[in-house]
Amino acid sequence: MNSSAINTISESSTIYYKETGAVWRLSNYFIEQIPFDHPNLVFCCIGTDRSTGDALGPMTGSFLSQLKSFPFEIVGTLDNPLHALNIEEITDTLLSSSIAPYIIAIDACLGNVNNIGQIIVQRGPLFPGKAVKKDLPPIGDVSIKAIVNIGGFMEYNVLQSTRLSLTYDMGKIISRSLLLAWHRYNLKVINNSNSNADDN
Repeated sequence: MNSSAINTISESSTIYYKETGAVWRLSNYFIEQIPFDHPNLVFCCIGTDRSTGDALGPMTGSFLSQLKSFPFEIVGTLDNPLHALNIEEITDTLLSSSIAPYIIAIDACLGNVNNIGQIIVQRGPLFPGKAVKKDLPPIGDVSIKAIVNIGGFMEYNVLQSTRLSLTYDMGKIISRSLLLAWHRYNLKVINNSNSNADDN
């Protein structure tokens, strides 16, 4: 997609992580969907470091946490994962803030064999644990899902046998795209400010 198509992004956008220009295209989606000017923007990276497939969320969270120029709150890293045992408590804490959070939820998911490697960005929450039949509350105002393996049978084993390189590479693409989107957003704000100053 070229830059002129940014204005026609739908409620849900999908891209293959190895596609040429994937980072730039994902940053387009993120600029369109994520309110970087929100006073309490939080990135919730869901999953566990005990499963190669389900490590996508905390791995992405760790990548984002290492970016000094990415100033937002990151919940869920390899050191401190956000998973089924603590997600309700942590979500309640976030929602009790004096400024209601705008949550970007990031998680791995399972899908059709032809869709492995797809990254899906959409408005609305995701449902953590759904692939492994866990009943957890939905989370997120915007969701970022990465299809890491095949769904439909033996989901626990499938997640455990997912290639770590896929999880790592997809997490890197997501984190780089978010950083690029943030920098592009800032540049746009500066340019608009300069333009307004010139008009005056």
